[in-house]
Amino acid sequence: MVTVLFVCTGNAARSQMAEGWLKNMKSGFTVLSAGTNPAGLSSRAVKTMLEAGLDISDQTSKHLDEVPWEKADYAITLCGSANEECMNMDWPKTCRKEHWPIEDPETEDDFRKARDKIKQHISAFIEER
Repeated sequence: MVTVLFVCTGNAARSQMAEGWLKNMKSGFTVLSAGTNPAGLSSRAVKTMLEAGLDISDQTSKHLDEVPWEKADYAITLCGSANEECMNMDWPKTCRKEHWPIEDPETEDDFRKARDKIKQHISAFIEER
């Protein structure tokens, strides 16, 4: 089983949406998300994903220390801050790191744009595997 870890600073929106998309679009992956400074699951992220037919309300915001990040086959950062922090971590040599720069959503429209961009990235990620 391939383990994919999505990381963003707050683990509130972007990484949560990415976790939800991959879990629902493809089986055969262990999907995790975490933050460098978790801020709780965003209700706006939950609402935006529900609009797309996915319920992520059971997901929780976690710190990197709360997930088995050292077992990740892929570590995907979704914001610059998390990308910088993750560069300094002692990742296993087998872990592939990717950065998908997605702007921090603020408005409802921003959340929809982020959701749709993340879905595009997830689709491409699945196709490459």
